[in-house]
Amino acid sequence: MENTENKRIEHDLLGKRELPADALYGIQTLRGIENFSISRFRLSQYPLFINGLAYTKMAAADANHQLGLLTDEQYNGIVAACKDILDGKYHDQFPVDMIQGGAGTSTNMNANEVIANLALIHMGHKPGEYEYCSSHDHVNRSQSTHDAYPTAIHMGLYASHLALLPHLKELIAEFKKRDDEFANIIKMGRTQLEDAVPMTLGQTFHGFASILENEIIHLNEAAEDFLTVNLGATAIGTGICSEPGYAEKAVDALARITGWNVKLADDWVGATSDTSCMVGYMSALKRVAVKISKISNDLRLLASGPRCGLGEINLPARQPGSSIMPGKVNPVIPEVVSQVAFKIIGNELCVTMAGEASQMELNAMEPVMAQCCFESVDLLANAFDTLRTLCVEGITANPEKCLEEVHHSIGIVTALNPYIGYDHSTDIAKKALETGCSVYDLVLEEGILTKEDLDTILDPKNMVRPVKLDIKARK
Repeated sequence: MENTENKRIEHDLLGKRELPADALYGIQTLRGIENFSISRFRLSQYPLFINGLAYTKMAAADANHQLGLLTDEQYNGIVAACKDILDGKYHDQFPVDMIQGGAGTSTNMNANEVIANLALIHMGHKPGEYEYCSSHDHVNRSQSTHDAYPTAIHMGLYASHLALLPHLKELIAEFKKRDDEFANIIKMGRTQLEDAVPMTLGQTFHGFASILENEIIHLNEAAEDFLTVNLGATAIGTGICSEPGYAEKAVDALARITGWNVKLADDWVGATSDTSCMVGYMSALKRVAVKISKISNDLRLLASGPRCGLGEINLPARQPGSSIMPGKVNPVIPEVVSQVAFKIIGNELCVTMAGEASQMELNAMEPVMAQCCFESVDLLANAFDTLRTLCVEGITANPEKCLEEVHHSIGIVTALNPYIGYDHSTDIAKKALETGCSVYDLVLEEGILTKEDLDTILDPKNMVRPVKLDIKARK
């Protein structure tokens, strides 16, 4: 290495390059910056992925130290560097684009170089003095990008999953609060946007909560696959350039460092080219996205109006809705949440196609898969919080409007089926449509039921749950 006052010169296979003297990254990171100016997604934007890299490098150093492949000084320096990164320091030194060629080599070398240079500082040396601690020979010892990079992705995504769950659970809890608040408000249910049968507004919100709550199981099951790693498989799964026992020691160290039940893959060759864990987790995220968009659509419909739509609920007003129509307020929060869902559905397709693109002993498309997964988790967490705090918490009901629609709906005739029969119910519904009269009035006019029996059948509490009433039609 050559040094000037403010610069240092590093070299690699392709030649020499100049870097700032105090830069923690090195020449291969610089080449990655120059080659992959593709997106605005930088590694520095994904702290949990950076943490995954630090976990992986610390575990590798632990195993290498146990095997006598690192001196105490090198090991302690690398561990101290990884702890700095896990403390949130120096993340600005990870500038490579998340979307890159090389199957993640630029990301792996970015981590190797930053950790090596931090270790050198801890050891009392200057950045770039790699003869004391090398990014290749020490930080990357017994590793290839092809096992270190996917292991870091797995650790980062598992941490992201754990961070996502509280956001989802808080949204579910808020929907359940609306269930309790609206438990006694009767309204019309709808199928195919047509009147169906009565229900409570609380049941609507309980439904929102339950369909999201069910997804926690699927998310957890999908995320569990991240805890199986190929660390120690090196280039193609044969473990070349590592010593016997290294893989087991590295994975044991990784489990100890993270506190998670991390396991070594049974077949290293198969695991090195297999990215189905990301395909599976993105599929689980897509399920959530589809449901959260359905809920957002329902909120928009239920709040439509305020006078010429359903108008059964009121969403909090967040901003004026038009540059030309005074007084208009739009359901902007459900709208943005649906757009997040569309983005995640698109990311899932990208991950699926990239997963299918695996060839021979490696999937070179892992970088875009990782970017899509990390981005989707972040987007969903933000969407959950936005929907909860800026919409669901402030929803109010219009109980009079809800009840009025029940009274005027032909759909309540369904509640009469068990007592007057389908044919009678059909005739009543047809007459109600033709005359504009209510179902209630027509049943009484034709003497089909007594007023007492009709009121009992149409009592809201008898229409929103299974009941058995001892009532018979008079004709």
